[in-house]
Amino acid sequence: MEKSKNGFTIWFTGLPSSGKSTLAELLATELRNCGRNVEVLDGDIVRTNLSKGLGFSKEDRDINIRRIGFVCQLLSRNGVIAISAAISPYKKVREEVREMIDDFVEVFVDCPVDECIHRDVKGLYKKALDGEIKQFTGVSDPYEEPVNPEIRVESHRETPHESLKKILSQLADLGYIESFIKDEAEIGYSDKEEVLLKQRLVDLGYM
Repeated sequence: MEKSKNGFTIWFTGLPSSGKSTLAELLATELRNCGRNVEVLDGDIVRTNLSKGLGFSKEDRDINIRRIGFVCQLLSRNGVIAISAAISPYKKVREEVREMIDDFVEVFVDCPVDECIHRDVKGLYKKALDGEIKQFTGVSDPYEEPVNPEIRVESHRETPHESLKKILSQLADLGYIESFIKDEAEIGYSDKEEVLLKQRLVDLGYM
């Protein structure tokens, strides 16, 4: 079977409010429009369901990431494109997940912490800076950047659609998808999807 017909895992990593969830949803929509089976494991949703009860110590964070990795492995080996959008701040556990999954693509959503603070509509960075939230990634807990991610986007320099085009292009170059994107006009959404996307961009400070 061609590689582009198999399941695989796309692992978004980056600081809180860097744009991981936005890009994951944009990518999932585009891949579904092309007939692929896709599941998105968003960090906040996983915390509510799969990892309910875990805290934010390094040990609990690692357990959470391993659980997400295990689910991604099950999905991808059964022909599904699994997209993880969790912070996953520590290199070592990300490498554990990479070893667990045969077809693994790491996407580093690079964004300076000052820009992430500016986008943070929930005010979590402010609470962390004020000492109200402990062990917050990028403030009181470290974020270890990937050394050699398969894909790197700069969400502070690129629009979400520019980052999406870069991701799609590089996934095609890696052989995971067919080269179906020719230009920005071909990235299409329904009217409902356009409304939801615009609201999401407003919420995250892009618009």
